[in-house]
Amino acid sequence: MINVGIIGTGFIGPAHIEALRRLGNVAVVALCDSNQASADAHAQQLHVPHAYSDVAAFLQHPDLHVVHNCTPNHLHAAINRQIIQAGKHVFSEKPLCMTLEEARTLVRLAEEAGVAHGVSFVYRQFAMVQQAASMVRNGETGRLFAVQGSYLQDWMLEETDYNWRVEAGKGGASRAVADIGSHWCDTAQFITGRKIVEVMADLAIVWPTRKASQQGAATFGGQQQAAQYDEKPVTTEDMGFVLLRFEDGAKGSFSVSQVAAGRKNRLSLEVSGSAASLAWDQETPQQMWIGHRRHANQILSDDPSLLNGDIAARARFPGGHIEGWPDAFRAMMAAFYQAVEKGRMPERGAAGFATFHDGAQVMAVVEAIMQSHQQQRWVKVQY
Repeated sequence: MINVGIIGTGFIGPAHIEALRRLGNVAVVALCDSNQASADAHAQQLHVPHAYSDVAAFLQHPDLHVVHNCTPNHLHAAINRQIIQAGKHVFSEKPLCMTLEEARTLVRLAEEAGVAHGVSFVYRQFAMVQQAASMVRNGETGRLFAVQGSYLQDWMLEETDYNWRVEAGKGGASRAVADIGSHWCDTAQFITGRKIVEVMADLAIVWPTRKASQQGAATFGGQQQAAQYDEKPVTTEDMGFVLLRFEDGAKGSFSVSQVAAGRKNRLSLEVSGSAASLAWDQETPQQMWIGHRRHANQILSDDPSLLNGDIAARARFPGGHIEGWPDAFRAMMAAFYQAVEKGRMPERGAAGFATFHDGAQVMAVVEAIMQSHQQQRWVKVQY
């Protein structure tokens, strides 16, 4: 068994634990939280045998092989460094850290330490996203020349919607772009096999001041009754619109919003080529639309018998059996733990999961988007 520890028990930590337990060869042996009472309570709830409130002590847990960093954004860089320096394989929630400079340092440290390193860009793991990428690689779309889409949510729609992600000191200078736009960029680059090299952005804050509940609020939490509020200034964007240039000359655009009423988690993406177009929506993840000029369009489902041979195994169940976000999360972990079992990273670009290199490159895209908005001009991606 591979022994794993989890740091952070908010929205995403339990999702990591659930996915890991589905692999069969992984034991979650310890977790770490911000204080001992919380750590003990979550350990009991999640059936994890050991609980810590100090990261240094946690990293000394006997026979610990891999650590997952599921903490808030502002803690990612320091904790990722600690994990690497302890000689553990590391899987980090995104963003990899808060700045591109930190990301470059983490890439170097991970490579020098020889540990397996991954970042939680999960949407590339959906079977239909894998199918789209396979079709592009095989030339089934012809020459690609356009990529467009959006990532829309509504959990920050109201003035009283507030959590730590709003605060630049904890979530980073960017919110909507860094939090969900980064997922869109990674998915677009994965499907096309092309990097975003230049951006032009226009971002917006819908609520310059928000009302923060004095009781605190969880990510994607529900409404609180009779809450008391504090007025908080907001400096991170609620939505944005971005023009893109890809390394081969293809063009693109996407919009991002956390204030789109009724949209819960809608990552949608369409690529246009000289032979066909492909479109996918994460809220209907088992279908992909294939557009044609001279014959009927298609709706392809994720039946393994219908998918390209090189990725058919990514749909684990027969057609008609629903697979969604938890299954993509499991697939991401399965790919990462193949590298852990081998004790080394695959060749650059050959990993079946997003690496620290990918995390740093997407961070460079986000930083370019922020700079473009501030300066109102096209900005090159520096990675």
